Amino acid sequence: MNFPERIYTQDELKKARVAVESGYKHDIRVIGNPQFNNKISLIMEFIRLSGYQEILRTFIREIRQIEGVSQLRETEVSIWLNQKTLENQIEGARFIMQKVFQMELYIKGEAWYIMGELPAVRRSIDFLRELRNRLEDTELKAKCSQVLDEWTVDKVT
Repeated sequence: MNFPERIYTQDELKKARVAVESGYKHDIRVIGNPQFNNKISLIMEFIRLSGYQEILRTFIREIRQIEGVSQLRETEVSIWLNQKTLENQIEGARFIMQKVFQMELYIKGEAWYIMGELPAVRRSIDFLRELRNRLEDTELKAKCSQVLDEWTVDKVT
């Protein structure tokens, strides 16, 4: 089963759902300048190491560099990222996985925005925990712990 080129209509959404249920996987395209592509390569290694590569390939077709706001483009099965999102590559990996989980909800026909974004954030935190557990480099583990703390520690203001 082929995945539809876009997901604008209910029929296209149904085709995407059937393709995913049949085990379809995308060959992810990365579109951006060489610096962006290098950062994405490292992030992809983090995602592979954590065991989340298959879900990424299931729900995302493209990662594209943009100058605007980083976001999930559901109808295009794409994540648009600005350079700032990738300054901290651990956080960049978490952000990408959050968008993967949102795309999963979208294709399954579940609420994925506003309050529906919370389950995706929680799952992206689970991704960080798994990544931290699998990292061997102590410096990267510390960065991972720092990002986890930013997402999980209650802050007093």
